[in-house]
Amino acid sequence: MMTMQSVLSMLLLQAGGQGGLGFLLMMLPLFAIMYFLLILPQQRKQKRWQQMVSELKAGDKVTTGGGIRGTIIAVKEDALHLRVPPDNLRLEVVKSSIVSVSREEEPK
Repeated sequence: MMTMQSVLSMLLLQAGGQGGLGFLLMMLPLFAIMYFLLILPQQRKQKRWQQMVSELKAGDKVTTGGGIRGTIIAVKEDALHLRVPPDNLRLEVVKSSIVSVSREEEPK
């Protein structure tokens, strides 16, 4: 007569033998696809945004996450001063709120 422990060990050997390797071989390409389709593009986007924010300077026209458009008049370590038309209102916003930048092309 088989004991409960021997029955459980036989079941574990049957279930874990070939099935574990097949599962791993199936999941490995899935993780690779997820990395290339989701994680890598997000990392590239984050690097481009950080570079854009680090290159901000006075005179750049920017748009914030809240939709405010203005021209940078001063740059601090973690904030910007914007001149917002039509009343030339001066606003201070954090750099992380900047969504896009459009620089004036200088005539050559």
